Amino acid sequence: MQCANMLLRKIVRSSVLPFAAQHGMKKDLFLLSRTLSLSLCLKQDKACEPSEKLDLDEWKKVMKSGLQEEVSETGSEPKEPSSLAAARETLEMWRLAGRAVPENISEEQLKTFMECPSKSAKKKYLKYLHLRELHKKSHKRKMDEKRERRLEEQDQASDTDETKKSSFLFLPSSSMEKAYHWRAAQSMIFGQPLVFDMSYEKEMSVREVTNTVKQIVMGESSNRRTVDPFHIHFCNFKEDSLYHREFIKHYREAWGRLLITVTDQCYTEIFPKDKLIYLTADSPKVMKKFDHDKIYIVGSLVDKSIKTGVSLARAKRLGLETAALPLEKYLLWSTGAKNLTLDQMMQILLTLKDTDDWKKALEFVPKRKYCGFVNKPVKEVKKTLDLINTLKLRKEREKVEKRFARNHPKQYTLK
Repeated sequence: MQCANMLLRKIVRSSVLPFAAQHGMKKDLFLLSRTLSLSLCLKQDKACEPSEKLDLDEWKKVMKSGLQEEVSETGSEPKEPSSLAAARETLEMWRLAGRAVPENISEEQLKTFMECPSKSAKKKYLKYLHLRELHKKSHKRKMDEKRERRLEEQDQASDTDETKKSSFLFLPSSSMEKAYHWRAAQSMIFGQPLVFDMSYEKEMSVREVTNTVKQIVMGESSNRRTVDPFHIHFCNFKEDSLYHREFIKHYREAWGRLLITVTDQCYTEIFPKDKLIYLTADSPKVMKKFDHDKIYIVGSLVDKSIKTGVSLARAKRLGLETAALPLEKYLLWSTGAKNLTLDQMMQILLTLKDTDDWKKALEFVPKRKYCGFVNKPVKEVKKTLDLINTLKLRKEREKVEKRFARNHPKQYTLK
């Protein structure tokens, strides 16, 4: 019996003691459990009484309560919902599998990812976020490089004292921003209105709405920096819409300080119909010159599939006059649709307003879409091109006939 007791004590010391020390058990609880276990093991009778079973159950409860207290003390941080945690685990698995997954994803983007109807839609959404993250990183890197080059140029200029010899007046950026805001404030009183129709949210996907807002932001920035800016109106604009959320992401606190007019009313309720002209590429009427007394409307629509006739149908439904830019009159169009981005439209309209020169205005059209400017009408240019092509074909035919006559003189003379 003594040998058995010694053996049991060694087993308890070698197994239970390290376990309790590892999990931070209290000494008095462990001593109690040790005495209970030894007293139970040293009994000569093999049958256990009901009271002894209850003591063992109490010991188990004490052990479990100690572990739960330790877990509650260490893991007191709030946990996110199980669905979000499962989505994050899925993203980590896809990232380890080598798929295009963004490094940082917000909770709102994670909810949008969970709401995607299919697995392919989730993959496309994650790929879009990944590409946008890469673009942001490259843009930040370029801006840092520009900042470093500018600082180097400023250091070189200060070393050679070139700033003292220059006759140009240097204005800090804060003064320029004040001047831009002053011009925008004047345009709200005296400027020509320019309307952006914000009623196309249902016609676009989330990505297309994001691209639309980016183009409008770029157009508003170029409008603010001109000498005579437009008074921009956002009509049919609804609060807490996708447009609204994207604008707040871009402008943040400056959204409430923008010198533009934002309203949920339609432009037909604000301006007279006889002064409104809806600019659309599907219009049969071509715009000949810029009219300073008219109010031009631009549809805030960006679509990858190029849905033709959407803005034209809306203008006809409202009984408005429509117009299209004279791209074929001044440009020798090569490839692509005649749809331009919203920031390009803004640059073209600003240039027409200042100079009334179509050639200068249409320089903002991407050069990949046309071969060059034409001095003659496009129909005459096409006729000359057709004539040149026929002459080339005739010369090639004559060369083939001469080569055939040289190689086969008898057959050629018989004919």
